[in-house]
Amino acid sequence: MNNRYTDHDQEHYERPRRRTRPRTKDRPTYDDAVDGVVVTVDRGRFTLLIDGARVMAMKSRPLGRKGVVVGDRVRVVGDVSGADGSLARIVEVVPRTTTLRRTADDDDPVERVIVSNADQLVVVTALADPEPRPRLIDRALVAAFDAGMAPLLCLTKADLADPEVLLSTYRSLGVPWVVTERGGDLAEVRERLRGRTSVLVGHSGVGKSTLVNALIPDANLRVGVVNAVTGRGRHTSTSAYLLELPGPDGKGDGWIIDTPGIRSFGLAHVQPEDLISAFPDLEEVTEDCPRGCTHGTDEPECGLDVAVAAGQSDPDRVESFRRLLTAREGAHEW
Repeated sequence: MNNRYTDHDQEHYERPRRRTRPRTKDRPTYDDAVDGVVVTVDRGRFTLLIDGARVMAMKSRPLGRKGVVVGDRVRVVGDVSGADGSLARIVEVVPRTTTLRRTADDDDPVERVIVSNADQLVVVTALADPEPRPRLIDRALVAAFDAGMAPLLCLTKADLADPEVLLSTYRSLGVPWVVTERGGDLAEVRERLRGRTSVLVGHSGVGKSTLVNALIPDANLRVGVVNAVTGRGRHTSTSAYLLELPGPDGKGDGWIIDTPGIRSFGLAHVQPEDLISAFPDLEEVTEDCPRGCTHGTDEPECGLDVAVAAGQSDPDRVESFRRLLTAREGAHEW
């Protein structure tokens, strides 16, 4: 049989082999890595706080597709001086204590982590200009309960409307609240935030940036205005940002994560059994519910209805819980 190639063909000659180091299962230990926390994320670059200095970093290749979000505690190698032009590498993400998640839509199975390691979710809503949207509050509460975070309702612009109308809807859920107004005393708000890592969520124009600027004077966040035609605010924050809350003595006294104004918050990842677990008193009376019971209004023989009829549960509390269930399954628009 004749050879396929002659001595004059290029393929006749042996091609150079790639000279690579042999593969090994050993991985770097990164014993020299330092600890940091992610302050903000911008187009694949991460701003970290390391020993009081802000350091720019990128994600190392071994992390693969693993996401790194604001609030993550990470281990870093490389140039951590924070000098102009320096760039460190994130080599490890410390296991998270909490994750605030959402999906793009209610039928989207892909979860997206917004922030991590926060223990309190502050739902900021204006009492007027723009008008409050109870569905935003309900959906944010569902996300907080699912994440294992303590909820706090922060009502702004109390100088424009009476907060009692809105508060009466949420008293039965036992959700704490604070009320603020422009130029008012923020002592109660500071007390609620002290020693915690709090995430602020809400529509644009409700006063999140104004509140953050009042709590942290050097935050330098732009304050938005409300569109007089649509009643909706402009986005003044384009990405989540972690800020240290100063205490009376000037030292750090907690953390605030300001997030962009949100128009949709999918909750496809939240299951009814996960939601009711945030209400131990209601979960207890649903132990004998039929298999597959979602504890909704139309469910036959639901333990919640039995408990209300027997006087064992507060009907207002049950109704409020079922409103959260409806919000979880409702429309995409807050």
